[in-house]
Amino acid sequence: MIIVTGGAGLIGSNIVSALNQRGQRDIMVVDHLKNGRKMHNLADLDIRDYMDKDDFLARIRDRRDFGAVEAVFHLGACSATTEWDGQFVMRNNFEYSKELLHWCQEIGAQYSYASSASVYGLAEHGFREERACEKPINMYAYSKFQFDQYVRSVRSQLRHQVVGFRYFNVYGPREAHKGSMSSTPFHFNNQVLANGVCKLFEGTDGYENGGQQRDFVFVEDCAAVNLWFMDHPDKSGIFNLGTGRAQSFNDIANAVLGWHKQHRQVEARIDYVPFPEHLKGAYQSYTQADLRALRAAGYDGRFHDVAEGVAKYMDWLNAGDAARRRAL
Repeated sequence: MIIVTGGAGLIGSNIVSALNQRGQRDIMVVDHLKNGRKMHNLADLDIRDYMDKDDFLARIRDRRDFGAVEAVFHLGACSATTEWDGQFVMRNNFEYSKELLHWCQEIGAQYSYASSASVYGLAEHGFREERACEKPINMYAYSKFQFDQYVRSVRSQLRHQVVGFRYFNVYGPREAHKGSMSSTPFHFNNQVLANGVCKLFEGTDGYENGGQQRDFVFVEDCAAVNLWFMDHPDKSGIFNLGTGRAQSFNDIANAVLGWHKQHRQVEARIDYVPFPEHLKGAYQSYTQADLRALRAAGYDGRFHDVAEGVAKYMDWLNAGDAARRRAL
């Protein structure tokens, strides 16, 4: 059996989808469906079992037998960068991850977990998987950073695979439930449908209007990296997961506008809005994954650039039951 925590979320549900495409159905999803609309992310997928995150944690603490568990993909977390209840965040992100780590070591299961590129903070020293580059600036980032630190501290004691992925700006299918935390391609698509305008921030930190750059990574590529490591259980470590290429918010907006012009014959435009005062000094105007460690581990897969990934996403987002997907 394969267990995917946060399996109804963006990356988790896409990992389940990728496993299904391999013919794998012996999957248990662990999540917290207080927002029941997240079930739409699983409705077209095949899993064997579902369990609430609290029930799952209680059962592994009691060392209940789940049968043979091959791998655990741990994506479940409080992902709100605006959450400042440190006790809540550390219990959900840090302590939960620790318990799963030790349980996987006991039962001999591979363990992959979600870290975050947010551990680099304002990235004054770059984006290498090194302590000198890491300085989180919010509780979410701190919880991810501290678990990475814990994994480093027990590395010599680990007998089975442990892999942490520092996700950069992930976008793609099955993210509508995230609301304001959804990706810019998702929001830009909704804005074009609503009033024919993409709204971007004016320039800051020396960047032109809409010129701030991020490493935008298509979720399909994230799932592919996760499955590659599952296929290579001898590979462990903490790795950046982005494309290795920074692209601007203008690039994202133009890809969305280009899709609507080609497929819907809709002419839309970009409007630049003042950069929010409360974000000044606390905003990443530039991110770009350093992929040297990932490539050195042996992963040689190609990543979608913005034009390719956004086009695929727009095809999915605006097809069939698009209205339901946008309304999650």
